[in-house]
Amino acid sequence: MKKYMILCAGFCAALVLTSCGTNKESAYKKAYEKAKAQEQTQTPVQTEAPVVAPLVEKPATQQTVDNYDNVVARTENVTVVSGNGLKSYSVVVGSFSLKANAEGLQSTLKTAGYDAQIAFNSERNMYRVIASTFDQKGDAARSRDAFRANYPDAWLLFKK
Repeated sequence: MKKYMILCAGFCAALVLTSCGTNKESAYKKAYEKAKAQEQTQTPVQTEAPVVAPLVEKPATQQTVDNYDNVVARTENVTVVSGNGLKSYSVVVGSFSLKANAEGLQSTLKTAGYDAQIAFNSERNMYRVIASTFDQKGDAARSRDAFRANYPDAWLLFKK
């Protein structure tokens, strides 16, 4: 009896395994052929060249507006520690709590040809390294923008 049950189970297993393989293969093949057919019918073939508008050159009419008078300048009460004296607006390229660090940056700027100065803010206990100083805010803002190539944190100081 056991022999017949084992033989029947083996026969059924063989039948199931062989029949599923062909159905899966044919189902995948049918799905692939269907997708391929849809792809061929949906892809339009372009027979004409695309239409391109002609390029027309026009002279530039844009004007550059110099709006440096609206630039923000920080107001501080500072005293000159080293340098010739400050005008109304100055470009600050470094701030240090130690005077020796400020003197190091000042000497670097002087070597590069700038009239660098050091000013002290007693309220904040900070030494400001000033690269250039101006009477007009617009001139100082233009100078600050030029310094930002090497000193990205440069800012404007208005002396009280």
